[in-house]
Amino acid sequence: MDKTDKLFPCFYLPPIEAIAEMYHVNGETILIEKFENFPKQTYRNRASIYSPNGKLDLIVPVMKGAKVHTVVKDVRISYESDWQRLHWMTLQTSYRRSAYFEYYEDDFAPFYKKKYTFLFDFNTELLTLLLRLLKMKKELAFTASYQKEYTGVHDFRSTIHPKQLSTDRHFRPYFQVFDPKHGFLPNLSIVDLLFNQGPNSLNYL
Repeated sequence: MDKTDKLFPCFYLPPIEAIAEMYHVNGETILIEKFENFPKQTYRNRASIYSPNGKLDLIVPVMKGAKVHTVVKDVRISYESDWQRLHWMTLQTSYRRSAYFEYYEDDFAPFYKKKYTFLFDFNTELLTLLLRLLKMKKELAFTASYQKEYTGVHDFRSTIHPKQLSTDRHFRPYFQVFDPKHGFLPNLSIVDLLFNQGPNSLNYL
Protein backbone atom coordinates (compact mmCIF):
# COMPACT_ATOMS: atom_id res chain seq x y z
CA MET A 1 0.00 0.00 0.00
CA ASP A 2 1.03 3.57 -0.60
CA LYS A 3 2.31 5.48 2.43
CA THR A 4 -0.48 8.03 2.11
CA ASP A 5 -3.20 5.41 2.45
CA LYS A 6 -5.66 5.39 5.32
CA LEU A 7 -7.38 2.30 6.66
CA PHE A 8 -10.94 2.39 8.02
CA PRO A 9 -13.26 -0.11 9.65
CA CYS A 10 -16.67 -0.64 8.09
CA PHE A 11 -18.91 1.79 10.00
CA TYR A 12 -22.70 2.01 10.22
CA LEU A 13 -23.67 5.59 9.24
CA PRO A 14 -20.12 6.75 10.09
CA PRO A 15 -19.30 9.63 12.44
CA ILE A 16 -18.35 12.95 10.85
CA GLU A 17 -14.73 12.44 11.91
CA ALA A 18 -14.48 9.28 9.79
CA ILE A 19 -16.02 10.88 6.70
CA ALA A 20 -13.73 13.90 7.08
CA GLU A 21 -10.71 11.58 7.09
CA MET A 22 -12.09 9.75 4.05
CA TYR A 23 -12.58 13.06 2.25
CA HIS A 24 -8.92 13.93 2.79
CA VAL A 25 -7.58 10.58 1.57
CA ASN A 26 -4.97 11.11 -1.12
CA GLY A 27 -6.27 9.58 -4.33
CA GLU A 28 -9.70 8.22 -5.11
CA THR A 29 -9.70 4.99 -3.07
CA ILE A 30 -10.94 4.48 0.48
CA LEU A 31 -9.55 1.30 2.03
CA ILE A 32 -11.95 -0.66 4.25
CA GLU A 33 -10.97 -3.45 6.66
CA LYS A 34 -12.78 -6.67 5.78
CA PHE A 35 -11.03 -9.39 7.78
CA GLU A 36 -10.66 -8.09 11.34
CA ASN A 37 -12.43 -9.85 14.21
CA PHE A 38 -15.66 -8.02 14.97
CA PRO A 39 -15.21 -5.80 18.06
CA LYS A 40 -18.22 -4.98 20.20
CA GLN A 41 -19.44 -1.51 21.23
CA THR A 42 -17.98 0.37 18.28
CA TYR A 43 -19.29 2.40 15.34
CA ARG A 44 -19.31 -0.78 13.24
CA ASN A 45 -22.89 -1.41 14.30
CA ARG A 46 -23.91 1.83 15.98
CA ALA A 47 -24.43 5.45 14.99
CA SER A 48 -24.93 8.52 17.18
CA ILE A 49 -27.70 10.91 16.19
CA TYR A 50 -29.37 14.01 17.69
CA SER A 51 -32.79 13.00 19.03
CA PRO A 52 -35.35 15.30 20.68
CA ASN A 53 -33.89 14.15 24.02
CA GLY A 54 -30.25 14.66 23.08
CA LYS A 55 -27.59 12.25 21.83
CA LEU A 56 -28.92 8.79 20.99
CA ASP A 57 -27.17 5.68 19.72
CA LEU A 58 -28.84 3.57 17.06
CA ILE A 59 -27.52 0.00 17.33
CA VAL A 60 -27.82 -2.69 14.67
CA PRO A 61 -28.24 -6.00 16.54
CA VAL A 62 -26.03 -8.86 15.36
CA MET A 63 -26.39 -12.61 15.68
CA LYS A 64 -24.67 -14.18 18.64
CA GLY A 65 -21.68 -16.00 17.25
CA ALA A 66 -19.69 -18.96 18.45
CA LYS A 67 -17.08 -18.65 21.17
CA VAL A 68 -14.42 -18.01 18.54
CA HIS A 69 -14.18 -14.47 17.19
CA THR A 70 -16.20 -13.73 14.07
CA VAL A 71 -14.54 -12.07 11.07
CA VAL A 72 -16.32 -8.78 10.42
CA LYS A 73 -17.37 -9.74 6.87
CA ASP A 74 -19.19 -12.77 8.30
CA VAL A 75 -21.16 -10.98 11.03
CA ARG A 76 -24.87 -11.54 10.50
CA ILE A 77 -27.59 -9.05 11.35
CA SER A 78 -30.22 -10.19 13.85
CA TYR A 79 -33.89 -9.58 13.13
CA GLU A 80 -35.28 -10.87 16.41
CA SER A 81 -36.41 -7.29 17.04
CA ASP A 82 -37.81 -4.92 14.42
CA TRP A 83 -34.78 -2.65 14.66
CA GLN A 84 -35.18 -1.39 11.09
CA ARG A 85 -38.59 0.10 11.85
CA LEU A 86 -37.26 1.56 15.11
CA HIS A 87 -34.21 3.14 13.45
CA TRP A 88 -36.25 4.63 10.61
CA MET A 89 -38.95 6.00 12.93
CA THR A 90 -36.24 7.50 15.15
CA LEU A 91 -34.50 9.13 12.19
CA GLN A 92 -37.83 10.57 11.06
CA THR A 93 -38.67 11.87 14.54
CA SER A 94 -35.20 13.37 14.96
CA TYR A 95 -34.75 14.96 11.54
CA ARG A 96 -38.19 15.61 10.07
CA ARG A 97 -37.77 19.30 10.94
CA SER A 98 -34.27 19.53 9.49
CA ALA A 99 -33.77 21.42 6.25
CA TYR A 100 -32.85 18.48 4.03
CA PHE A 101 -34.34 15.28 5.51
CA GLU A 102 -37.20 15.15 3.01
CA TYR A 103 -34.72 15.76 0.19
CA TYR A 104 -32.74 12.60 1.08
CA GLU A 105 -35.51 10.52 2.66
CA ASP A 106 -36.20 8.33 -0.36
CA ASP A 107 -32.50 7.43 -0.63
CA PHE A 108 -32.32 6.04 2.90
CA ALA A 109 -35.77 4.46 3.27
CA PRO A 110 -34.95 1.24 1.31
CA PHE A 111 -32.17 0.38 3.78
CA TYR A 112 -34.78 0.05 6.51
CA LYS A 113 -37.02 -2.25 4.49
CA LYS A 114 -34.64 -4.63 2.75
CA LYS A 115 -33.36 -7.50 4.90
CA TYR A 116 -29.59 -7.70 4.65
CA THR A 117 -27.93 -10.91 5.82
CA PHE A 118 -24.49 -9.47 6.59
CA LEU A 119 -23.68 -6.27 8.47
CA PHE A 120 -20.69 -5.65 6.21
CA ASP A 121 -22.86 -5.57 3.08
CA PHE A 122 -25.40 -3.29 4.76
CA ASN A 123 -22.69 -0.87 5.91
CA THR A 124 -20.79 -0.77 2.62
CA GLU A 125 -23.93 -0.11 0.57
CA LEU A 126 -24.90 2.69 2.96
CA LEU A 127 -21.39 4.16 2.75
CA THR A 128 -21.51 4.04 -1.05
CA LEU A 129 -24.79 5.97 -0.91
CA LEU A 130 -23.35 8.53 1.50
CA LEU A 131 -20.31 9.16 -0.72
CA ARG A 132 -22.65 9.72 -3.67
CA LEU A 133 -24.94 12.10 -1.76
CA LEU A 134 -21.93 14.03 -0.46
CA LYS A 135 -20.54 14.13 -4.02
CA MET A 136 -17.26 12.66 -2.79
CA LYS A 137 -15.55 11.13 -5.81
CA LYS A 138 -14.10 8.17 -3.96
CA GLU A 139 -14.34 4.44 -4.50
CA LEU A 140 -14.21 1.68 -1.89
CA ALA A 141 -11.47 -0.93 -1.80
CA PHE A 142 -11.12 -3.74 0.71
CA THR A 143 -8.27 -5.48 2.50
CA ALA A 144 -7.41 -8.96 1.22
CA SER A 145 -6.37 -10.33 4.61
CA TYR A 146 -5.96 -9.22 8.21
CA GLN A 147 -2.81 -7.48 9.35
CA LYS A 148 -2.39 -6.29 12.91
CA GLU A 149 -0.16 -3.39 11.89
CA TYR A 150 0.54 -1.51 8.68
CA THR A 151 3.72 0.43 8.01
CA GLY A 152 3.22 4.02 6.93
CA VAL A 153 -0.57 3.76 6.95
CA HIS A 154 -2.96 5.87 9.03
CA ASP A 155 -4.90 3.13 10.81
CA PHE A 156 -8.32 4.26 12.09
CA ARG A 157 -9.61 0.80 13.04
CA SER A 158 -9.35 1.48 16.76
CA THR A 159 -8.86 5.25 17.03
CA ILE A 160 -12.31 6.37 15.82
CA HIS A 161 -14.39 5.05 18.69
CA PRO A 162 -17.62 6.05 20.50
CA LYS A 163 -15.80 6.34 23.82
CA GLN A 164 -13.10 8.72 22.64
CA LEU A 165 -13.42 12.03 20.82
CA SER A 166 -10.46 13.06 18.73
CA THR A 167 -8.50 15.74 20.58
CA ASP A 168 -6.71 16.98 17.47
CA ARG A 169 -9.82 17.72 15.44
CA HIS A 170 -11.95 20.84 15.87
CA PHE A 171 -15.64 20.30 15.16
CA ARG A 172 -16.96 23.63 13.99
CA PRO A 173 -20.59 24.14 15.08
CA TYR A 174 -23.33 24.00 12.46
CA PHE A 175 -27.10 24.33 12.87
CA GLN A 176 -28.78 21.35 14.53
CA VAL A 177 -32.54 21.09 15.03
CA PHE A 178 -32.40 20.64 18.80
CA ASP A 179 -29.42 22.93 19.38
CA PRO A 180 -31.59 25.50 21.26
CA LYS A 181 -32.60 22.76 23.70
CA HIS A 182 -29.40 20.79 24.25
CA GLY A 183 -26.60 22.79 22.58
CA PHE A 184 -24.29 21.75 19.78
CA LEU A 185 -23.30 18.06 19.74
CA PRO A 186 -20.05 17.37 17.84
CA ASN A 187 -19.05 14.37 15.73
CA LEU A 188 -22.44 12.72 15.38
CA SER A 189 -23.26 10.47 12.44
CA ILE A 190 -22.65 12.00 9.04
CA VAL A 191 -26.44 11.91 8.48
CA ASP A 192 -26.82 14.63 11.13
CA LEU A 193 -24.62 16.91 9.03
CA LEU A 194 -26.26 15.83 5.78
CA PHE A 195 -29.85 16.33 6.94
CA ASN A 196 -29.05 19.73 8.44
CA GLN A 197 -26.58 21.11 5.88
CA GLY A 198 -27.45 19.26 2.67
CA PRO A 199 -25.18 20.15 -0.31
CA ASN A 200 -23.07 22.35 1.98
CA SER A 201 -21.90 19.27 3.92
CA LEU A 202 -18.86 18.80 1.68
CA ASN A 203 -17.69 22.34 2.42
CA TYR A 204 -17.95 21.59 6.15
CA LEU A 205 -15.74 18.52 5.75
